[in-house]
Amino acid sequence: MKAALACVALTVAAVMTPGTAHADTAYGNFHLVIEGRYDFHTWLWAISRCPGECLRIQAIPQPNAKAFPYRGDATRADGRYTLTVDVPDGLRCGNVYYGPVIATRDVYTWDAATRSGVLESTFGSGCDGAPGGTLRYPFSLVRL
Repeated sequence: MKAALACVALTVAAVMTPGTAHADTAYGNFHLVIEGRYDFHTWLWAISRCPGECLRIQAIPQPNAKAFPYRGDATRADGRYTLTVDVPDGLRCGNVYYGPVIATRDVYTWDAATRSGVLESTFGSGCDGAPGGTLRYPFSLVRL
């Protein structure tokens, strides 16, 4: 009888105790939400597995006009993924729709559990002849 009561008590405790949140970036389609970047596109990431601790990212602009899709492999270390891509139109100048664009090297780093991170976008020269630099934007991945 004591064993049965102990079993019931453990079962109730297991059901009532909240589990640990773990939203590891899985395979599938995600909306990439970048806060503050001067761009009229929204981005979809189609994520699939590649060999090792790696995710293959296929970035799809919405709308696809005046944007370049990109792809790359994100590697995982210490619970964080890192994706580095060269983007021909990463920095938009002047009119967001028709103004000039500048190529950037974009490094996305995000937490595997929370799917949130930082994009560092680096460029050799800025808009209107300004010096090069790096802009940082927080971002998140939202499962579609």
